[in-house]
Amino acid sequence: MNIQRAPLITKLVVLALLIAVAVTLLDLRGQFQQAQSDLELVQAQVTVQRQTNAALADAVENSEDPGRQADIARDKLGLVEPGEILFYFTD
Repeated sequence: MNIQRAPLITKLVVLALLIAVAVTLLDLRGQFQQAQSDLELVQAQVTVQRQTNAALADAVENSEDPGRQADIARDKLGLVEPGEILFYFTD
């Protein structure tokens, strides 16, 4: 049985290929971790946006409620009902 040893150039090519594969795998791992971080961030943003949308939908559904209108007039516009006196406290 005649076993020939691989020439040095073949060993170097195989070594270079293994190094290239290892570098590529490390790069892909980094990209995967970055994608996971991005996904978590976007999921958090979606949650916040859904809460905002729910609050806006509630505001639209109850926009004809006189109590809500009075609260908006009082809180956002600083209006008062006839006979009310508004006090501002400062430190």
